[in-house]
Amino acid sequence: MTQEKIAAAGRCFFSFLLVFFYIGVTQARADAAQLYKAKCAVCHGAEGKGDSPVGKKLGARDLGSPEVQKRSDEDLIEAVTKGKNKMPAYGKTLKEDEIKGIVAYIRELAKKK
Repeated sequence: MTQEKIAAAGRCFFSFLLVFFYIGVTQARADAAQLYKAKCAVCHGAEGKGDSPVGKKLGARDLGSPEVQKRSDEDLIEAVTKGKNKMPAYGKTLKEDEIKGIVAYIRELAKKK
C-alpha cells in the first residue's frame, strides 16, 4: 500500500470517527432535553426559569441564576439524585448518565439567557 493510500484511509477513518462522535453527542443532548421536559420542566419551566404555575407555587429556582450556576456539577448531580427541599429525588428512577445529561442541559439553558 502506498503512502497516499494509507493517508487517505486514515482521513476516511478519522472522518468516520468525527461523524460517529457528533451523532452520539447530538443524541445525548436530545435525550437530556427530553428527560428535562419530562422530569423538570413542570416546575422549573421550559427555559429553566422556575416560572411555571407549579414552579411559582413551590418556589422553584431559576436554573440559570448565578446562585445555581455557581454550584459544581457534583452538587447539581447530588440535588437531582437525592432531591432537595421540595424537589423529588430521581436517583432511583434515572440512571447516572441520564442525571449527568440533565445537569449538562441545565448548563446549556443558562447560556441561552
